[in-house]
This record gives sequence, structure tokens and C-alpha cells, in this order.
Amino acid sequence: MLDMLNRWYQRRFSDPHAVSLVAILLVGFLTIYFFGNLIAPLLVAIVLAYLLEWPVMRLTKLGLPRSISVMLVLLLFVGLMVMAVFGLVPTIWHQIGNLIADVPNMFNGLQQFVSSLPERYPDFVQPHQVGTFMNTLRENVLGMGESVVKGSLASLVSLATLGVYLILVPLLVFFLLKDKEEMLATLSGLMPKNRRLTSKVGVEMNQQISNYIRGKVTEIFIVGIVSYITFAVMDLRYAVLLGVLVGFSVLIPYIGAAAVTLPVAMVGLFQWGISPDFWWLLVAYGIIQALDGNVLVPILFSEAVNLHPVAIIVAVLVFGGLWGFWGVFFAIPLATLVKAVWNALPSSGPDDEEQITE
Repeated sequence: MLDMLNRWYQRRFSDPHAVSLVAILLVGFLTIYFFGNLIAPLLVAIVLAYLLEWPVMRLTKLGLPRSISVMLVLLLFVGLMVMAVFGLVPTIWHQIGNLIADVPNMFNGLQQFVSSLPERYPDFVQPHQVGTFMNTLRENVLGMGESVVKGSLASLVSLATLGVYLILVPLLVFFLLKDKEEMLATLSGLMPKNRRLTSKVGVEMNQQISNYIRGKVTEIFIVGIVSYITFAVMDLRYAVLLGVLVGFSVLIPYIGAAAVTLPVAMVGLFQWGISPDFWWLLVAYGIIQALDGNVLVPILFSEAVNLHPVAIIVAVLVFGGLWGFWGVFFAIPLATLVKAVWNALPSSGPDDEEQITE
């Protein structure tokens, strides 16, 4: 067993460049794992810098100095975000209040529907099963209510953090875009000299992360807007809130779409009951998800994400458990990074090379 492990180690880590690559990745992973909360503004700024790099490069190609291009793009982006916040957030907040006020009515309606099941289907549903189900549901609803209250109290504390983010993040984005080359040169000077494989993986991942962030943001906007228009045309309540939820659900591949199905279905069921309108809502929502997964994602990401669905789900679970939101957001690039690193590591050691030469 030890000989086998030794041969595997010699085969994969005989090259000092491979050792440097693994060491750099290990330091990066440990830094984010232990200090992720402290450097969260920097992580947000890096994501936004990747998103805004493309328009900055377009302006510089037109002849504008990079500093002016950065200022113009950043001002435009901040202006759009301010318009979105003041135009969208009040509507979403109002609909959240209405939804919370309707929760008791929804619960009563669900209780009446479930209580009628033993009469409709006496062979399949028994009264004691209904009582057990409703008691469990009532306890879960109360637990959710307590969580909402605690979350509201915690959100008061996080307002100060949000204020700091609103100041720090734009400044960090500006300097990351403006002094990109200088920062990369400084970072390169801190790296080990044996970094051929690191540079190879870095170039590949830089392009993939850039394409992924732009594609993911575009996907959120398209899916959210299409969902809102669909819900509004069908006159579904809380159309803006549900459209935003569906849009952000694409951050979590597969799992997000399944999770958002429940609130969409519950609102439709409460509004229309089991009627043709309810079934048309589910059909429309299913079509949106099918078009997103089979048309929009291949167009936006092309071959940038060539991973099996099982690998993506495992990456979401593993990296989400390690780093929370950021692990979920970057689950696909991180899984792609693991794959790229594995392919970059040498597959044969010195002994194998001598045998091949002979």
C-alpha cells in the first residue's frame, strides 16, 4: 500500500512546478476558509472587477486612457445600481410585507384542503395522518417565524456592515481595474519561481471565471425578467418578488430551480386553487426552466463549463458547505479549477519516462 502511494506521489509530484501549483492553491483555499469573512469586500470587488473589465477594455480600445475608462464604467454601473435599488427594492419590500400578511390565510387554506383529503380519498389518507402532518407543519411554520424575527434583529446589525461595503467595494473595484497590471506584477513577484503549471492553469481559469461571471449575471437578468413578465401576464400575485427569486435561483445549479418551485406553486395554489390557471402556471414555469437549462446556458457558457451534472451538484454541496454563498456562487469555476489542476499535474514520473524512452 505504501509503495503504491509512493509511486502515485512520484508520478504526480515529481515536477517542482506541480508542487508549487498545489502549494499556491492550498494557501489560497486556507486563506479564504479562515479569513473569508474578513476579506468579503475584496471578494465582492473582485467579482465586480471581472464583470466590468470587458467594457473597460472596449473603451480603452477606442483610445480612451484606462483610468478614464474605469471611471466612466464605474459611474455608469453605480448609477444603474442606484436606479435599480430605488426602483425595485421598495416594490419587493412591499410584496414581502403582503406575502407575510397572507401567510396565515395560506396556512388556513392549506389546512382545510388537507383536512378534506380523508373524505375524498378514504383508501389512501387517514385522519390521524392528516393530524400528524398539520402538527408537524405548524411547528415548522412557528420555527420559521422565530427565524425571521431573529434574522430581522441580526439585519439591524448588518446595516452597519452594508454601509461599510457601499464605501469600500466601489473604491476597491476602482483600484483593481485601474491598477490591474501593477497588482498582477506585484503578485507575480511573490509567487515561487517554479510556476509554469501555475501560469498555465491561471490563464485558463482567468478566462473561464471572467466568462462565467458575465454569463451568470446575464442569465440572472434574463431569467428574472422573463419570469416576471410571465407571472405579470398571468396576473400572479407577488410577480416582482417571485421573478427576482427565480432569477437568483440560477446561482445554485439544479438545486435553486427546484427550491424556488415551492413558493411559486404555493402562491399559485393559494390564488387559484387546483384550477387550469394553476396548471398553466406550472407549465409556464417548467418551460422557463427548460429553456434556461437547454438553450440559454449553452449559449452563454458554451464549452466553458464542461462538467457532468453530478459533478456540479457535488461541487455546490462541498464548496457551499465550506464557504457559504461564495462557495455556491463559484462552485462551477472551482470544480473546473480542480479538473484543470488534475489535468495539469504530470501523469508520469521519472521512472515511467525512462521506461517509455527505453
